[in-house]
Amino acid sequence: MSVEEIARRQHRYDRLVPAGVRVLVENLGDGSEAPRSLETHDDIVASEQCLIARYRAVDGTGWSGFLPDCVLDPVVDSPPGLFARPVYGILKLTTTFFLGQGLTVGAVARNDTIARELDRQLALYGGGDSSTFVLELSVDDISDEARWARATRDLLATATDDAVINGCSAVDVQAGETRLIDPTALALQLLGVRANLQLPPRAAA
Repeated sequence: MSVEEIARRQHRYDRLVPAGVRVLVENLGDGSEAPRSLETHDDIVASEQCLIARYRAVDGTGWSGFLPDCVLDPVVDSPPGLFARPVYGILKLTTTFFLGQGLTVGAVARNDTIARELDRQLALYGGGDSSTFVLELSVDDISDEARWARATRDLLATATDDAVINGCSAVDVQAGETRLIDPTALALQLLGVRANLQLPPRAAA
């Protein structure tokens, strides 16, 4: 991932975080085996392995948890005690928020590989059997908000779920898209509620 893209993502987090929450974006693609993008199942597995190695190397001092910058929630359900701090999932936080209100949840994703993994994760979280819509976009389109918005607008016209998760952690949802959900923005708001309630630390998982 380029220096420019890391800076763009950090700026996005800085803009979205509520009071009491801070996020530091790291580039696992710098000197590691992390794939540039998720195009195959092997890419997903390799990305998870890189996250495991990185998180295990951190003692957690000064941080309350890890937040993978990916809507697929890599390593979120790892065995207890594997990391020094808990791992929070953007998709898990978002999905359970809507499901807890009795709403149905669907998603859009830029390619088939991500869509299949999103379907699997949504099913694990109790999201039923909704099929994720595929946008047929490249990794370079992530930073092209206008192109992403055009692609999602066409698919939303036929979506039947109450909430449709925008299947990328690094894409802004444009104003006026009432059912399209920015999972990163919502997850950060929920983490902000947790921080401001001063709840006890969650056990590492």
